Amino acid sequence: MSTGGWLALGVLLVFLAAAVWFAVYSWGSLGDTKMSTFGWFALIAGSAITIAVGGGLMALIFYSSRNDYDR
Repeated sequence: MSTGGWLALGVLLVFLAAAVWFAVYSWGSLGDTKMSTFGWFALIAGSAITIAVGGGLMALIFYSSRNDYDR
């Protein structure tokens, strides 16, 4: 891998570490806040839908690329 590739990977890892730190800090600073059953359901459903949409879009990208629809 070239120097630019390593630099890009390093920057992405720094961004990932900052995002994880912010998530842990934010979750911890909520204190004694409770989330209802519906809140947990909404969190899980939203995450699942987001992953499904992302996977579907990636599948469309690969399908388009393999069948030369992107020209």
